[in-house]
Amino acid sequence: MIGLGTLINTAAVIGGGVVGRFVNKLFDEEKQQAITRTCGVSVLFIAIAGAMEGMLKIEKDNKLSSGKAMLVVLCIAIGTVIGELIGIERGFERFGEWLKRKSGNSGDAGFVNAFVTASLTVCIGAMAIVGAINDGISGDYSVLAVKSVLDLIIIAVMTSSLGKGCAFSAIPIFLFEGSITLLARLIAPVMTDTATAYLSLIGSVLIFCVGVNLIWGRLLRVANMLPAVLLAVGAAYLPISF
Repeated sequence: MIGLGTLINTAAVIGGGVVGRFVNKLFDEEKQQAITRTCGVSVLFIAIAGAMEGMLKIEKDNKLSSGKAMLVVLCIAIGTVIGELIGIERGFERFGEWLKRKSGNSGDAGFVNAFVTASLTVCIGAMAIVGAINDGISGDYSVLAVKSVLDLIIIAVMTSSLGKGCAFSAIPIFLFEGSITLLARLIAPVMTDTATAYLSLIGSVLIFCVGVNLIWGRLLRVANMLPAVLLAVGAAYLPISF
């Protein structure tokens, strides 16, 4: 069934939110802050692993070398400029404010922050795009099924520390993966191995920024960096090697 992967992932995020709300009642504010920072550290290491996989390689003489630094710098810098001009983060926040009102959570001061942070965490990355493409073309939802398990755990932890707004990240994940699934046959030819590798690298860097915000507060407007992901895919078609 085409689209089943998106439904599974959406359900997993909702389930994580439910589990997180239950766990949240067991901890006081100090413990919740500790969980938030711990979640941030976990996200940092997940991001570092993904980024290093894309930047490091073993040479023929078994020496470890790094590369693609220029790709990271250009995509993040130019992408952030574009995002700041467009105001993507503010758009996320306005949607979060609307959800807060419509869901009866107007008194929850941390709702929007939880929604934005969780949405960026589950939507950024190659697994969401590649998995949705596979689902749309052949009905293979295995990648999204694996992602669903990870998302359930991540959202459960985030919800227990940041609040119920995290559970509403199910809406962006449904719209994002669902759209890619429907457009899979158009998108698939663009996502070459190089494009996927570049996307994974830049996506990991953005997830690292989400981890920074979890530990030290919202220092970075990560949503405004999202155009970097599109630039990474476009960079795969440039006649130069990064």
